[in-house]
Amino acid sequence: MTKRSTWSIPYLVFLVIFVVLPLLLVAIYAFQDAGGRFTFSNILRFFSDGDALSTFAVSIEIAIENTLICILLGYPAAWILANKKLNRSAVTIILFILPMWINALMRTLATAELFNMFGIPLGKGTLIFGMVYDYLPFMIYPIYNVLEKMDKSYSEAAQDLGATPWQVFWKITVPISKPGIISGVMMVFMPTVSTFAISEFLTNSKIKLFGSIIQENINSSMWNYGAALAFIMLIIIGITSLLAGNDDKEAAGGLI
Repeated sequence: MTKRSTWSIPYLVFLVIFVVLPLLLVAIYAFQDAGGRFTFSNILRFFSDGDALSTFAVSIEIAIENTLICILLGYPAAWILANKKLNRSAVTIILFILPMWINALMRTLATAELFNMFGIPLGKGTLIFGMVYDYLPFMIYPIYNVLEKMDKSYSEAAQDLGATPWQVFWKITVPISKPGIISGVMMVFMPTVSTFAISEFLTNSKIKLFGSIIQENINSSMWNYGAALAFIMLIIIGITSLLAGNDDKEAAGGLI
């Protein structure tokens, strides 16, 4: 117990049981048929399944729109929160982060009830609104975290050299905040693609996202195909995470 590494054992056990083992089971089921025999048919089925492909395309479209709106709304908010001249109260920051403290399902149900109260028909518009409401804090906080820690001497040096505020923003602030933007995009885009509860409640199941297809297969006891779809999502998440990691290193290297 005197070694610091000993204290990491509970976290290692937790990681193995609740992260590694579930992922391993998903991979095993994805490459098995109903009889437990190894097969690639579940993965190949996705590329010939018109319903799954169209749902995946819709999910990507919704995710792109949601991510872009979150960036357009989240970046100015994060910049204002990080600007000591415009925001001197920690309460303002808490108000932006407060929705993250409430269960996402409860927020979605409350949003759907508001639409019903005002007689607003549920559809793509209400879905985008609910997505932005649910995921906007996940865009604001990473960007704010980077901007708040940004060395102000970069901006001051640019101003001393004659740069306008607009030039300082685009050539100094935005490049420095790139890691925060990438983190925000990752935290908004991928969950939007894989979610299913938000689309069900805010569209009355009129619009299905990729997570809904996975849920339907699991609920229908089609474990192998459902696991294959989940495995494909894991591959996509892994690839995007690697690309985002490389972008973070390049952005950090450009500041040295």
